[in-house]
Amino acid sequence: MLLLGLTGSIATGKSTVSNLLRSPPYNLPIIDADVLARQVVEPGTAGYASILASFGPTTPELLLPADDPLNKGREDGPQGKGRMLNRPALGRKIFGNSEEAQRLRKVLNGIVHPAVRREMWKAMAYYYITGHWAVVLDIPLLFESGWERFCGCVIVVAVADPVVQMRRLRERDAHLSEEDARNRVMSQGDVREKAKRALNRKGGPLGEGEGWGEVVWNDGDRDDLEKEVRRVMEEVGKSSPKWWGWLCLIAPPVGMTAATYSYLRSWLAQRRWEEEKRREKAML
Repeated sequence: MLLLGLTGSIATGKSTVSNLLRSPPYNLPIIDADVLARQVVEPGTAGYASILASFGPTTPELLLPADDPLNKGREDGPQGKGRMLNRPALGRKIFGNSEEAQRLRKVLNGIVHPAVRREMWKAMAYYYITGHWAVVLDIPLLFESGWERFCGCVIVVAVADPVVQMRRLRERDAHLSEEDARNRVMSQGDVREKAKRALNRKGGPLGEGEGWGEVVWNDGDRDDLEKEVRRVMEEVGKSSPKWWGWLCLIAPPVGMTAATYSYLRSWLAQRRWEEEKRREKAML
């Protein structure tokens, strides 16, 4: 089964691309890390309890008011498990480049990421045994979290013009100030750098070919985006046709060998990129 890593940055159109891939003619299952990240911190979960313990003492507004519609008018929230988290309030604590924001972001990631990883592995196992030739891992922090090395192909949804990204974010989330919007964009890294990193996967000691790192450019309208997705998926189909996915499924030794080779190739690409960045930094 081919793992397609889908990433980008906030307001670049990643969710739109994800919806296109789950629809005809692609019909690919989507494992959305953002959706899972919400599920693992719902009231009553271990993640919810950890967030309350870590952020509650310093964030009085951490929970939504009892009369908020999301709490269904009940002090104890859905199913009596607690009030829902106030995500904007939590976001104000963790977004930004200050040392405190970075520290708190690491605390939150340390709570959420392990739980999300467990749910992702469960979902991948399900899609494998049910016979899917490919699955999309929709992960905003794909490179930063290390999931890149597990993906046969990485697809980055990017915009060439940062002004477009900021405009789309503020149009989508009108409550954000310009500073809040900038902090959210910066917290996920420069998407143009992510695009370079994806394209960097195409060359290397094991000769990664076309399709192992692609960029969907989304500076235009919906029609332009659909054309970009079609172009990228044609490249993916050339590199990993469906018949190969079925062969890996019905012949486990072939599948295990292919998975090991794919992991090694992605690991080397990751190492090559990190080494290039170290050399660039040393030259400054």
